[in-house]
Amino acid sequence: MTRETKISESETPTKAVLETNPRGIPKVQFVENVEEVIGKTSAPVEVTLSKFQETVAKYKFMEINFLNRKKALELKIPEINKTLTVVEFLISKQDSNEPIETTFELSDTLWANAKVKSTKTVNLWLGANVMLEYTLQEAKELLEGKLATAQTSLKNVLEDLEFLREQVTTMEVNIARVFNWDVKRRRTLKATNTA
Repeated sequence: MTRETKISESETPTKAVLETNPRGIPKVQFVENVEEVIGKTSAPVEVTLSKFQETVAKYKFMEINFLNRKKALELKIPEINKTLTVVEFLISKQDSNEPIETTFELSDTLWANAKVKSTKTVNLWLGANVMLEYTLQEAKELLEGKLATAQTSLKNVLEDLEFLREQVTTMEVNIARVFNWDVKRRRTLKATNTA
């Protein structure tokens, strides 16, 4: 299974998946002629409805994953921006002999004032309890790259969420059309049998 849950051709209740979005999420086909789709299978209507509902569940699962990624990116981007601002400030002060006055957090409710000598390096947390020392210019380049990547990822996630909502809506309409077709067919059969 890849990063996003893929829906294979054998699992899609309509024709083979013809299109995908740029990141490989399959596009569902709108069922225009319900009788033709149902007629292609010898299975009862309930099986088709079940497959349709399974497809909707898969898309909704992907949507939950993308919403979690969106939330994480929306927290990460401001943090990267804040760190980049600090690094740019340090770059502007690196040739100065004046100490930098700052306030820093010791714990959640405790802050301290400090005077810091200008520096040519900075330590950055990379995650997983890893911190590395970079020159100010290297740190700036790294943070700008991470920021660009995070912004691109957020843009892609937002596009994927919109695409997934469209697919869920299409499948829900397909389910309603198949269900209504089946109700109409049963009523016609019942009327024919009664007459």
